[in-house]
Amino acid sequence: MKTVVIVGAGPAGISAARTLLDYGVTPCLVDESLCGGGQIYRRQPANFQRSAKQLYGFEAGKAVATHRMLDELAPLIDYRPQTLVWNAENTRLDTLSNGHADSIEYSKIIVATGATDRILPVPGWTLPGVYSLGAAQIALKYQGCAIGEQVAFCGSGPLLYLVAYQYAKAGAKVVAVLDSAPFSAQCRALPALLGQPLTLAKGMYYRAWLTAHGIPVHQGATLERIDGEQRVTGIHWNLQTLACDAVAFAHALRSETQLADLLGCEFAWNELNRAWLPTRDAAGRSSVEGVYLAGDGAGIMGADAAQMAGERAALAVLEDLGVALDHRRGPVLEQQLASIQRFRHGLETAFPFPESWAEDAPDELILCRCEEVSVGDVRAVVDEGHWELNRVKAHCRVGMGRCQGRMCGLAAVEIVAQRSGRPLESIGRLRGQAPIKPLPFGVEVQP
Repeated sequence: MKTVVIVGAGPAGISAARTLLDYGVTPCLVDESLCGGGQIYRRQPANFQRSAKQLYGFEAGKAVATHRMLDELAPLIDYRPQTLVWNAENTRLDTLSNGHADSIEYSKIIVATGATDRILPVPGWTLPGVYSLGAAQIALKYQGCAIGEQVAFCGSGPLLYLVAYQYAKAGAKVVAVLDSAPFSAQCRALPALLGQPLTLAKGMYYRAWLTAHGIPVHQGATLERIDGEQRVTGIHWNLQTLACDAVAFAHALRSETQLADLLGCEFAWNELNRAWLPTRDAAGRSSVEGVYLAGDGAGIMGADAAQMAGERAALAVLEDLGVALDHRRGPVLEQQLASIQRFRHGLETAFPFPESWAEDAPDELILCRCEEVSVGDVRAVVDEGHWELNRVKAHCRVGMGRCQGRMCGLAAVEIVAQRSGRPLESIGRLRGQAPIKPLPFGVEVQP
């Protein structure tokens, strides 16, 4: 029997499930993680004893409320944790859970797949001891450990300060925070950021706390190289050196759009997110009938917006099913989301993309670690006259590895655009391919 399926049990997916159940529709909630909550509210294992305040700081109340909501929902819905959706076709999702392959038929689907780090490689980034900011946060929250004894945090975006703060609060040694954004950019962004004063205040607190506790915070700092042979021993930045044994870095976030692509959704270039994103209306309806989009998987807006978008998408599903609703709620949510979107513009001003990265990247820099494709390999293909991303992929295998371009795809676009002299939006995007995430050999297919 076909059902309403939600993919992703972060703030958007949990909110959508709650809304559907409130109106008598029992959804199937599928999540890759063992415990729901998404990256922002990732739960620690049951035998760990850190308090919510220690784990989530200012967001402890929201995290606890989100976890409680899922705990209440779980026995009332078809909740499937530790279940990876790796393909979609003909109103069927192919899944993998505990080594067993299965499929789920759906009548309508809400895609709430979240986001991952945007990686801009630097020399040495493939060394042991180098993590993305999100991976460093997972180690701390879910595994109860730091990624090193002397950790440097590099890149840009709000997550940079949050994770550095969380590490320092947990007792880890943070040797420095290197923010590629200049302080002047954050000053220019202040008027737009004042639209969400509480969020702004939290960000300013993290920055001030780090400085007050003797942790060097450098603005306009470009990470040039990560040193080491067997593992990380230090970093070079702005012609300076710093000893460390671990590095966490990223330049903001990128939406996980592969499932939306396999579902046939139309995409459009989004200048704010510097990426191609699936199109949706204000209620979350995609270009494909029966497919709805919510949360950071359709555009980076944060946990609060994801929760609102999950509810709004669920209301759209209910409307399309002919369920009687209070039609005042939808417009309220849309107004709140529009307000947060204006704040997002401010964040992009405060943490601008490092425009010189592609030009400065050396030829020998590994761009696609899965296939060991260098920046020089990509440039050579462009010099042969190929500039559409999938053509470049066909000639040098960039984005053809196990991650399907999830780590290198956006960086490859930057290299191709810079080398060809074309605008980013003309380069195209890597076409989604199944499996959208790596699968193990020897999977058992259920009858």
